[in-house]
Amino acid sequence: MKKTLFALSLGLFSCAALAHDMVPASAQSQPVLIHNARVHTALNGVLDATDVLFDKGKIVAIGQQLSQEGAKVIDASGQDLYPGLIALDTSIGIVEVEMMRASNDAFEVGDSNPQLLAVSAFNPDSELIPTIRVNGITHAQVVPQGDALAGQSSLVSLDSWTIEDALVATAPQFHLYWPAIRYLSKDNEVAAKQLKARDEQMTRLAEQLEDGYRYYLADKAGTVQKLDNRWQAALPLYQGKASLFIHANRSEEIERAIAMTRPYGFKLVFVGGYDAWRLADQLGEIGASVIYNRTLSLPLRKDEPVEMSFKIPALLKQAGVPFAIGFSGDWNARNLPFAAGQAAAYGLSKEEALKSITLDAAKIIGVDDMGAIAVGYRANLVLSKGDILDPAASKIDAVFIDGRQIDLNNRQQQLYQKYLKR
Repeated sequence: MKKTLFALSLGLFSCAALAHDMVPASAQSQPVLIHNARVHTALNGVLDATDVLFDKGKIVAIGQQLSQEGAKVIDASGQDLYPGLIALDTSIGIVEVEMMRASNDAFEVGDSNPQLLAVSAFNPDSELIPTIRVNGITHAQVVPQGDALAGQSSLVSLDSWTIEDALVATAPQFHLYWPAIRYLSKDNEVAAKQLKARDEQMTRLAEQLEDGYRYYLADKAGTVQKLDNRWQAALPLYQGKASLFIHANRSEEIERAIAMTRPYGFKLVFVGGYDAWRLADQLGEIGASVIYNRTLSLPLRKDEPVEMSFKIPALLKQAGVPFAIGFSGDWNARNLPFAAGQAAAYGLSKEEALKSITLDAAKIIGVDDMGAIAVGYRANLVLSKGDILDPAASKIDAVFIDGRQIDLNNRQQQLYQKYLKR
């Protein structure tokens, strides 16, 4: 409880001291008709010269020569219309300045914190948010960082007055950072200590998962003698009503994670997943999916080709592993569409690249009315004069979240205009 209150107090401090001055948009008050756009549906291909009508935050019609009395008409001739992008595995809104501890609420101490909610420290007024949504990102998964069981993530809208306004309902999302050795020392004595420490971490993790399972059995039988906030919060995970996001990259880590969690029947999502394409059969057997977040990174191993990280989304697709592309971090999450574009340049089709940051991202976090332009889906839309996946061509003119047109101004643009006048 003290940790949660501490995180909340830091979040309130951040809101007061580091707030942008863009006013959140009001609820959609009239129908909007986007006319004659090239519509990238992410569900039914690309539709040329097509109209999209949305009202009360939902898409109500898609076709040609649509009309609606009282609608605001936007002529999108020569422009592209995309679904709003969904940024997975981010610390948006919980980190303002990475090196300033008072504005960095991403980490918590301890290795058993399934009860902690990262969104409790989310700052909807973060200066970073307007700089991210200007690239077409409408929603973000706010993820806790830490050791082992680090807490729970949430999906938020990037235009809101409060945390409650921002939250999008999803099943609970628990995060486990798998014990790993980043660089194994060439010194045998040091390497032995590293391996011993990792094995001890794995033993503790196995004990924690078993403690949670025993608490679940006791709760199921009605024999819980003492309430434990940690395992009470984790009950949906053992009940099959939540997903466990395991942060792991190497084959050995992924295989060990599968083996350790298999007895509990968890719904698994691997975050990172650098080697996941090599383990397609094992992942398929348990129905696991992947959030790949290294598209713009260097290879994991020194003997791999420099373009290896760029190719992995295509390799995941070829292997039949369900995946989405994420971009871990805070301010640099704005590069998400360009990471997808990089994957498209190395074997993934452009349509699949777009799906990996829209529809497939929504599926992985269990949202069934986002990530595509289709009747009944939320009106999260991005209107651009160029390819949204190409940093040289993308020029976003309008962003809508739940039918509300968002102010695309931000501090960087304000400073740019200011210093043009010197």
